[in-house]
Amino acid sequence: MVAFLNKHLHFLHSANIEIIATGTTGKHVQAAGLQAECLLSGPLGGDAEIAAQVAEGRIQMVFFFRDPLDRHPHEPDVQMLMRVCDVHNVPLATNPASAEFMLLGYENKNS
Repeated sequence: MVAFLNKHLHFLHSANIEIIATGTTGKHVQAAGLQAECLLSGPLGGDAEIAAQVAEGRIQMVFFFRDPLDRHPHEPDVQMLMRVCDVHNVPLATNPASAEFMLLGYENKNS
């Protein structure tokens, strides 16, 4: 995630995009020198906090990169976040390739 954000740092700053992250990811993002609002760690409810903000209309897109070959201990929470994004028609990228397309779409929509 940090590598992806660093790759798109100029766009994130120029579009004034705020990063909201689960606790562990957020700490990695901050350690890389980027600003991020850190919520709880995923297994402690961070996924649910992000889902709540999606439901409230406060989040316009979600990047939740996950390793498809590894099982998440909080997989039901991940599925819930994906379902909430679907219900509220919020784009969700689970890998860098789909996130790239989402950023291109966001840029085209707002230019």
